[in-house]
Amino acid sequence: MTDSTADPESRTSRKRLQYGEGREALLNAAVRVVARGGLRRLTYRAVAQEAGVTHGLVVHHFGSRDALIEEALAHTIRTSLSTSSLEPGTGRVADFSTGLSEMVAADPDTQAFQYELLLESRRRPELLPPLRALYDQYFDATQRELGRMLPAGAGRALTRLVFAALDGLVLHQLILGEPEVTDSAVEELRSLLRLLDADGDTADDTHP
Repeated sequence: MTDSTADPESRTSRKRLQYGEGREALLNAAVRVVARGGLRRLTYRAVAQEAGVTHGLVVHHFGSRDALIEEALAHTIRTSLSTSSLEPGTGRVADFSTGLSEMVAADPDTQAFQYELLLESRRRPELLPPLRALYDQYFDATQRELGRMLPAGAGRALTRLVFAALDGLVLHQLILGEPEVTDSAVEELRSLLRLLDADGDTADDTHP
């Protein structure tokens, strides 16, 4: 088959290549495909159509569907960590997880993608090791920030409890909406952290 017999959609995709070029654009397209249709909808062709590129470009960048899934997951966690205040680095309770509801509202597909893969890992155990390894980044970021806030630091159980609360709020907002409930719940979580001898409002005001 020659280029002269290529279908119009393929020619259109090549013309629109500039809008979907780059590995990150393809990863974002994969995230959107899974978030809206589940993992079963993730194919090279679906990602190419979403990104506005040719099917071959997706194959060239990732080589296998499993590689695409793993890299897309890593991409979403990097995005979430960079756009959230899970680890602001200040050690101030008032800064912890600020803007959580705005993050969900601004990019729900990123969050939905991760939950889709978590559920899919129950049916496909081979997904669990990369999920566990990548979610450890969330746990580590949470533990480091709790260590800055709490004089006694935070063990594994407390770290997991705090992150699970935040993760549950993200899931609830994703499904139910109500960002104001997310904001109120996060503030309640901060109040509980202050009770654990974290830097409270008074201490926060005395530090730059």
